[in-house]
Amino acid sequence: MPKGIFISKALAASVVVVTASALASFLVMIIIFQEQIRAREPVPPPTMPATTAEPTGLPPNMRLPKDLVPEEYEVFLQPYLYAQVTNITNQSFAFTGHSVVKFNCVKPTSRIFIHSKDLNVNFMQVTNENGTVLHIIGSTFMEDESNFLEIVLRERLRAPGTYYLRTKFEGEMLDDLTGIYVSQYLENVDEKRFMVASQMQPTDARKVFPCFDEPAMKAVFRITIMHRESTTALSNAKETGSPETTEIDGETWYITEFHPTKKMSTYLLAFVVCLDFGSKETNYLRTAVKTWARPEAIEAGHADYAQSITGDILLAYEEFFNINYPLSKLDQIALPDFGAGAMENWGLIMYRETALLYEEGVSSTSNQQWIATVIAHELAHQWFGNLVTMKWWNDLWLSEGFATYISYIGVDKVNPTWNIKDLMVLNDIQSVFQVDALATSHPLSSKEEDVQTPADIGQLFDSITYSKGAAVLRMLSDYISDSVFQAGLRTYLKDHQYSNADYKDLWSHLQKAVDAKQGTENVKEVMTTWIEKMGYPVITINTKTGSVSQKHFLLNQTSPYKFMWHVPIRVMKTGQKVILDLLDVKGPVTKTAYKAVDDGWILANVNCTGYFRVNYNAENWERLLLHLNNSHSDIPVINRGQLIDDAFNLARAKYINVTLALNTTKYLSNDMEYIPWESALRNLDYFILMFDRSEVYGPYEVPESLTAQYNQINAISVACSNDLPKCTEMVKGLFDNWIDDPVNNTIHANLKSAIYCNGIRHSRGEGVGNRSGRDTCRILWTQDKIRKMDAVSTINYIARNVDGQSLAWDFVRSQWSYISEEYGGGIVSLGSLIDGVTQRFSTDFELQKLRQFQEEHAEDTFSSGTRALQQAIERTQANIKWVKENKQTVLDWFRGQHVESQGF
Repeated sequence: MPKGIFISKALAASVVVVTASALASFLVMIIIFQEQIRAREPVPPPTMPATTAEPTGLPPNMRLPKDLVPEEYEVFLQPYLYAQVTNITNQSFAFTGHSVVKFNCVKPTSRIFIHSKDLNVNFMQVTNENGTVLHIIGSTFMEDESNFLEIVLRERLRAPGTYYLRTKFEGEMLDDLTGIYVSQYLENVDEKRFMVASQMQPTDARKVFPCFDEPAMKAVFRITIMHRESTTALSNAKETGSPETTEIDGETWYITEFHPTKKMSTYLLAFVVCLDFGSKETNYLRTAVKTWARPEAIEAGHADYAQSITGDILLAYEEFFNINYPLSKLDQIALPDFGAGAMENWGLIMYRETALLYEEGVSSTSNQQWIATVIAHELAHQWFGNLVTMKWWNDLWLSEGFATYISYIGVDKVNPTWNIKDLMVLNDIQSVFQVDALATSHPLSSKEEDVQTPADIGQLFDSITYSKGAAVLRMLSDYISDSVFQAGLRTYLKDHQYSNADYKDLWSHLQKAVDAKQGTENVKEVMTTWIEKMGYPVITINTKTGSVSQKHFLLNQTSPYKFMWHVPIRVMKTGQKVILDLLDVKGPVTKTAYKAVDDGWILANVNCTGYFRVNYNAENWERLLLHLNNSHSDIPVINRGQLIDDAFNLARAKYINVTLALNTTKYLSNDMEYIPWESALRNLDYFILMFDRSEVYGPYEVPESLTAQYNQINAISVACSNDLPKCTEMVKGLFDNWIDDPVNNTIHANLKSAIYCNGIRHSRGEGVGNRSGRDTCRILWTQDKIRKMDAVSTINYIARNVDGQSLAWDFVRSQWSYISEEYGGGIVSLGSLIDGVTQRFSTDFELQKLRQFQEEHAEDTFSSGTRALQQAIERTQANIKWVKENKQTVLDWFRGQHVESQGF
């Protein structure tokens, strides 16, 4: 049928009559109006104030608009998971929930932007504070990395004004270790158990409920969890009382309601639903501290060590910061599956089991130290990160760098005999130097606009943020004095508590502390150079003339940047006191502090308090090496390690000859300290990685001190990995005895890793090590073999072995699409995987494969591994160049040492 409109003739006539009548009336109105105008002239209408048109379209970037500010959430969650599955139950990984967010409108708008990811939001309602429902004319889930849910209203929200957004939603709990996820484990050897856990950092609260998921959008949270009978629910705050019960389809459910939290960021929200977990509880003044774990671990006392030190560290921090821990409870829980090492959720800190549980006689000293360090790190976050939070993720170092630095103070309080503060030079400074010497490094504080997407944010969880952040804070504390630094931190925390800050706020408080002590240091002027620039300088000193200069240190190239730092340098001369100098020019400049007296030596960067490397003229290097050989104890132990580490890396960057670097190790036969030996072994390990595929490579007592125990481990590892007969015979004997009688294991806990690994290589049980690296890689993705959270570290262990490296790389390359899809959105670091399987790359062929790998995959598929891949390419280029230039020199040096040792 053709389209059209048809009317009758009668109707048409009626329309004509009505139209004519209306026209006549309109003419009469015009005549009357004109008469009124003549009688009374009208005045102009008042001028209305100009209004700003409301912007349309998407926000200009991936950030939430600042129109709306959340104040309080009410969140109800119901995970349908069965903690224990029987023959009559079907497991469910679904969850449902509803939430109300109370927010303030600070700028009139008719659009609400909120985060939501992987949720089916099936109900939305907006009301004002009087309960009036506002009409929603549309909503859109953004198909990009913003994860925005846009809600469009018919009328504009008024400013100031208070409003409520109610939502109902449903989702699926996966095993991806992010958002709300499922963990599966065994109890009583073969009984399957399931539990629910959460991991919101950095951007996964939006996977649990619609929320304003940015760190500056702090709010109070009221959480209620409905969970299966016999399970326990934990969250950030205490329960309001015993769980209520209800019946649904003949099944009993618990409803646990929690007290409101303190004002905090969404990424700190946490909850657990578990079956039969036990706990150890201790009251420390105002705070009830509980350590939770699987029942067999609690019964065996594996949580005792963590429980014994947590309260002491907490009290030490309260004293150090002069601010009490603000919550009435602190729960710590060991989870069978957890992507990070631990997470600082306020009031409910979550850990991997290896980071919280200690088994006397089985766990090594390094395990014990690791547990203490992780606990101290997470407790430091209760102030730095939780109480005071960075405004945006570009200043993540304000949280993670501080927690790393402060953790050494916390551990030192509970075990001063460990001298843990000295180990920061090995654990953090020397390690991060390697990454920060690449042109693909990044500043501690990036520009906000450069950190937008979840992938951008994820890449910031690296050694620059953690270790360099800690190193520059240590340098600053030494520069202005520890007491002034502490005073500034106290006022910083007090003034910004329950709020957000950036590094400029920190500088302001530290400067006030400096001024109060009548100091002359300019905190902002000095520290801005370390925060806003990537990399670090090498300080070059000529002790004959007193000349000193600085230059951006890069391993593989001359820096194209005109970087200049304000460098605090502690200088030590033969037989004289240490002095502090500030180098605030590029130089070279001449200063008496750097000129040697007579035939004496000069040592710069005493105790490595500065974040830089030092190079000297040849004469000073010779004098330092001679003094190390004759009287090494005159030089601080940290600097003995520093001299070795600086020399090897200066040689890699072609500042000095590689033989000079190798010569720094010759005095070690007289030095039994751990730090210089570990520095040497790490740098010699680079030689092994470069040359172990070439012709260049060729009953005990447990020491009392921590570092001496580490030395013992190193001695066995190095001797056996180089096939020294006495070591391999000892290891074979111990390993075979353990295989024959595993119950009566005589191998000390500290040495198990070294003896087991080398025992597999050398023992009579040839079949033990026959499984190929490729086969091992394949089983990683089967969770009953190796847990998902351990897959990356296991592949990296395979890659550390010269025979396993190519197998691990081939596996990662061939399976990358699956790996990036499975792990790319989680907190498991793809960057560490790429870094691990490419450490040994030093040939043109391997560089070609890396570039081909990069071309085969679109950049966004690398997610948090994008920067790591760029760094792997840069590092491989540097390795190729270094091997070509130094292979023969290194071979000749080692041959010469062998001849010397034979007495020829």
